[in-house]
Amino acid sequence: MSGAVKSYAAVDLGASSGRVMVGRVGPDSLELAEAHRFPNRPVRVPEGLRWDVLGLYAGVLDGLKAAGQVDSVGIDSWAVDYGLLDADGALLGNPVHYRDSRTEGVAEKVWATVPAEELYAATGLQYAPFNTLYQLAAARSSAQLSSARRLLLVPDLLTYWLTGEQGTELTNASTTQLIDPRTRDWAYDIASRLGVDLSLFAPLRQPGDPAGVLRDAVLEETGLTGPVPVTAVGSHDTASAVAAVPAGPERFAYICTGTWSLAGLELDAPVLTEESRAANFTNELGLDGTVRYLRNIMGLWLLQECVRAWGEPDLGALLLEASKVPALRSVVDAGDAAFLAPGRMPERIAEACRVSGQPAPESPAEVTRCILDSLALAHRKAIQDAQRLAGHPVDVVHVVGGGTRNALLCQLTADACGLPVVAGPTEAAALGNVLVQARAHGLAGDLAGMRRLLVRTQPLTRYEPRGGTDRWRAAQDRLAGD
Repeated sequence: MSGAVKSYAAVDLGASSGRVMVGRVGPDSLELAEAHRFPNRPVRVPEGLRWDVLGLYAGVLDGLKAAGQVDSVGIDSWAVDYGLLDADGALLGNPVHYRDSRTEGVAEKVWATVPAEELYAATGLQYAPFNTLYQLAAARSSAQLSSARRLLLVPDLLTYWLTGEQGTELTNASTTQLIDPRTRDWAYDIASRLGVDLSLFAPLRQPGDPAGVLRDAVLEETGLTGPVPVTAVGSHDTASAVAAVPAGPERFAYICTGTWSLAGLELDAPVLTEESRAANFTNELGLDGTVRYLRNIMGLWLLQECVRAWGEPDLGALLLEASKVPALRSVVDAGDAAFLAPGRMPERIAEACRVSGQPAPESPAEVTRCILDSLALAHRKAIQDAQRLAGHPVDVVHVVGGGTRNALLCQLTADACGLPVVAGPTEAAALGNVLVQARAHGLAGDLAGMRRLLVRTQPLTRYEPRGGTDRWRAAQDRLAGD
């Protein structure tokens, strides 16, 4: 392994903002700095909710210019959404946002051809109305899909614009509901029966595979000196974040926190049982043959929407007030799809409490406490269910991502789970992105070695559980109507 320190640009796109981070990696060093951050603002047009993908690409170019000379570039983003290209390779329209309403009622039509049980046994993917498979079914009769000759998931689309080369990175492809998690290849039979043309997809790539070099026009615009390679990373941001879980040899669960909470386990093989499907667990693919066995929980989206509705109050002060509100007074199901759409979130949360016979939170502090208690309760249930369904007990919970900044949420999660929580790193997706690039260029070891480097170099905070779990069990029973 080389002793040199190298620099890697990690383009990390979230649902509300994008950032270009620069990671400097040596044999025993890992530093991360933000080069550029830019908003990701979806736009509602007459035909529905769309991503401003051109604005995102401009942000990426600005970020690469701010990053300066780097040894490689990698891109990760949210999952499931895609752009369609015509025969000339031109984008046919802004990608549809996964929160768009076009997939309402579509799943039932898909299940009429391939029953839900059969679909899960073949693909291992939980039901979510926005899975790429359902988006494609919703678009089946559209002029855009009829004209398309290529489908690229969002990070692959941006990689194509940077390099001129097309590919489909595997960890993100596994969120389409068109991959067999056992073979780590396309689910050909499912695609055939549902009329999905797999030739629309570019060839599969693995994390660490070369994805081309920056085009001359990109070099000119960013001021970089070529050749600058682009490396496929875990392009689903959760895959990159899980790769950056700073776990040792202990048995661990993880929660990737942000707009969503993704809570689960890292396994060697998928869990494809009917019980697993009924519990709505998903089997997405991770690095080095691993499976991300997890449940999607609505996450800090609930709080983000409330803060927006309240006119952006100071979050630190709000969390301090919420910490003084009595615990578990009211809770909601943080995985309920009723909270998926934007708008009126404080009122919707209060109404859900009223309907379930609980006191409706009124003040921002009360609503915030309800949200955080509900998220901790959802984390508890997901981690309990994952251990039972996979036969895989755990001793510690690692929380990574934006939620690590929320000490109250981390402590409540430890309390609810009755397990220690290790929080950090905050920029887990960017660090996982950087480390996969570094490994591809000979500067980081295997997955365990990457994690040892994270433990040595990243600030981590440990939260011990307090007060027993009986009150959390009672709240869980209350929410279940028992």
